[in-house]
Amino acid sequence: MAEAAAQDLLLAAAFVSDAQYNRNIPFKTSPEAVRLYHLYNHWMMRTATYFFIFLNLSLALFEEPAVYPLPFLATSVRKVLCLLVFLGRLTHFAKVTLHNVFWKDTKNICIMVAILLSLTDLAVYGVLRLYGVRSIRWSRIVRPIFLINFAESRQIRRAFRSIRNTLPEITYVFLLFMFSLLMFSLMALKLFGERNLQTAEGLPYFRNYLEIVFDLYVLVTTANSPDVMMPAFDFSSWYALFFIAFVIVNTYIFMSLFLAVVYNNYKKHLKNEIRKLAYMKRRKMIEAFNLLKEEEGEQFVVREARWKQLVKLVAPDTSNSHRELLLRISDDEQKGFIDKKSFVQLADLLNIQVVTLKIRRHPLARWAPALYGSAPSWLLRRVVRHRAFVWTYDAIILVNAVFIALDEESPFISYAEWVFLALYMIEILLKVYTYEPREFFGKTQFWNWFDTLIIFAALTATILNATLKSTMKYNSQQILDIVFILRVLRLIRIVDSIQRFQVIMNTLINIVPTMLTFGGLTLVVYCVFAIIGMEIFHGKIQSFPANSNAPHALECGNPALKDSLFARGKYCKNNFNDFASSFIVLMELTVVNQWHVFANAFASVTAQPAKLYFITFHIVMVIIIVNIFVSFILEAFFVEYSLEKSDVETAIEQKIQELGVGVQEDELQHEQLLDNMESAEHEFAGEGGTKPQSKGLVFKIASKPLLCSLSSVTSLWRRCLGG
Repeated sequence: MAEAAAQDLLLAAAFVSDAQYNRNIPFKTSPEAVRLYHLYNHWMMRTATYFFIFLNLSLALFEEPAVYPLPFLATSVRKVLCLLVFLGRLTHFAKVTLHNVFWKDTKNICIMVAILLSLTDLAVYGVLRLYGVRSIRWSRIVRPIFLINFAESRQIRRAFRSIRNTLPEITYVFLLFMFSLLMFSLMALKLFGERNLQTAEGLPYFRNYLEIVFDLYVLVTTANSPDVMMPAFDFSSWYALFFIAFVIVNTYIFMSLFLAVVYNNYKKHLKNEIRKLAYMKRRKMIEAFNLLKEEEGEQFVVREARWKQLVKLVAPDTSNSHRELLLRISDDEQKGFIDKKSFVQLADLLNIQVVTLKIRRHPLARWAPALYGSAPSWLLRRVVRHRAFVWTYDAIILVNAVFIALDEESPFISYAEWVFLALYMIEILLKVYTYEPREFFGKTQFWNWFDTLIIFAALTATILNATLKSTMKYNSQQILDIVFILRVLRLIRIVDSIQRFQVIMNTLINIVPTMLTFGGLTLVVYCVFAIIGMEIFHGKIQSFPANSNAPHALECGNPALKDSLFARGKYCKNNFNDFASSFIVLMELTVVNQWHVFANAFASVTAQPAKLYFITFHIVMVIIIVNIFVSFILEAFFVEYSLEKSDVETAIEQKIQELGVGVQEDELQHEQLLDNMESAEHEFAGEGGTKPQSKGLVFKIASKPLLCSLSSVTSLWRRCLGG
């Protein structure tokens, strides 16, 4: 009986964990499969999987053409090791999943096919290498499949689904856009083709229809404006109207229409995803409830002891005090059990990050109570806590910015730097004197850590640089660079001092995890296009050192680029000769400016159809993915600025408010909450005469910018939360 109860508890923990992290994996419910499923979802297993995925992608840096060449055997061993890990991970997944579900899942088939193709390509390439035959590593293009199709990458798959669902609407707009582009190109051919005009390079102007289409497509991106218009504009000022009309219709209307369509479809499919996730989360929680429920009168409930065991399994790192707080929210009336409605909220409760902090007395208050509690000490601490203290140092930072921009060789500027460093050191010491050190350097106090590390690093680097210059007559440029960078980084502190900046920064920090999804999406696209680009353009353009005497060094190693904008701009390092260089080129293409120069150059050294590579990249990356990224940012900011706290967050804050006490971590009993908190008015307002309790705790929602202490008086709570 006890063994069956333990198995039910483990299975319920798997369901709750899936609901918490929005996993939708139909796993087997046998005891062995459940244990394997918990192991499959362990953070170490997921981390190892991501490590080998990125190790597999990074092989492109060491394989021919390589940034850092390694022997073929070394890269092959790493490749085989990665494939074995992927195969093991897939086998582990097959052990916990229903067989009919596993073999119908497209992502599992994709992983198996990718493993098979990679091994086949490795064997074929190795054999041909033995006979001195160079072949294409065609399997490299399937490597991003591992990043997309493992269960851990469900967010990236959702992003691809969003693109797939948006494509039909984008296609209709794109067809209209292409129709407009082709119509304007035909008009340009008829208007300018027979007038024998020439470009600034002396080439025929608008006489070839396909070249006109390409030039006008580039004009849509504004990269060749106004150069493409100037020959016609010089011939007649009236022809400027043609290009103005073209830009209005295609750049401003159609490009804005692309964003509108993408954003509208993104919102629609995002809502559908959220509804689906909410439904799956509720279903998982109900399944967990049914496993643990017991009859209580006319309803089924989960006993308190059982609930605590479940939470400890799902979130083992949660403190006893935090679990007790969650229990008080779930069992609001302290009946000793949790009903179905409250139980279903557990996954959301676990997702709200609640920071638990102990109320501690300042060490000086224990070691030298008379000194620390004296009137001068109290006045000093009150000054440090005052807003004017922050404003004063904001002004010092701004003055420091002016001095940083001035001539470093001036002795006055050099001496002033020591003054600023001393002022910053005094600020840190005063704050550590005023605030309890472990509170000041807590895990969530990012800006305090940032300020201290930057100041101490700048002080160390400045002293080291001054010592080397005075004793050895040696000027280390590297140390000077570090000093200059650290001085500039100090100016970032102003961000934390302005409330509106804090709102923007907090919003950015909150959306960073989801932004990583689009980082993965971009990585996949970059990898695919980089590998294709290396196969098409490798070795066509070379980079030479300055003043090189190599043949065609001024033409980037290819006479076809003589007198081209690419060669004159000295863009020779922008090539596809290795994986890293390819990434840099793709990043520059994403920025769009001058992308037509790249397209024309690589088309000149290969063939004109090579321009399709660059047009395709622009459509996929800039028109589709960047617009989806912009849509996501817009939606994220709308949500952050407009939505109020969730019901779960409100429930947590209300419960903390109602309790009005700190949870005693060491002496916590089954239903006991001890009131041993220091008054918020004395602890945070700077009145040093009250002796605080040494073992109290405070709670706060992690996203809340103010740290408020719990008080036994509700009015103090309202003042703290409101101020």
